[in-house]
Amino acid sequence: MTSSQTSKKQDLPATAWAVLGLLSFPGERTGYELKKWADSSLRFFYWSPAVSQIYAELRRLEELGYAASARSGPEEARAKRRYAITGAGRAALAGWASDTAEAGPPVLKHGLLLRIWLGHLADPALLCTMVGEHLERTRGELAAVREAMAQADDVPQWAFPALALRWSERQHLAELELGEALLADLAELGAAGARAGTQAVARAGTPTPARVRQGGGDAPTPG
Repeated sequence: MTSSQTSKKQDLPATAWAVLGLLSFPGERTGYELKKWADSSLRFFYWSPAVSQIYAELRRLEELGYAASARSGPEEARAKRRYAITGAGRAALAGWASDTAEAGPPVLKHGLLLRIWLGHLADPALLCTMVGEHLERTRGELAAVREAMAQADDVPQWAFPALALRWSERQHLAELELGEALLADLAELGAAGARAGTQAVARAGTPTPARVRQGGGDAPTPG
């Protein structure tokens, strides 16, 4: 491996290792087949690269000697290029997977929770609808996870992907539990707001002493 290739190896993004990981299982696959495999496995706990990203990483992996490809012969009506991991690629991937360096914390970007955070600007009924829709999507994802688990069941080569899918199943179940709890929290907040409104109406017209404002600002957290 040249010094240039060594530098590229050190700079490989996680997506490249993920694509190489897809190739580490038995068989040769086209870029489209790798995308389907990612959609039924990686996306449940990491993410699924776009087809364009997969082909870009395949080219990079070939340049490094970590993957090799061959076009199909005339026996196929439509020519296809299939990819396979090389010995050097498997060794590099094993080294990366065994690296004891910190893998980094999971990244959570929950679009629904961002909108809940801005709930003072939204209609409470709309927020409840959004949570309900999120629960429906999560149930659909959970069904897809379980379908993938069934496909991986009793396949020795997929024992570890099956463990990752089992973790994903638990994560989706937890997400459903959190969503149901969030709906209950929104209902409780709405009831509390209604009670406060009723009390405010009852106090209307009653003079009260001016209150001295405490604290240095409107933020809900100190500092």
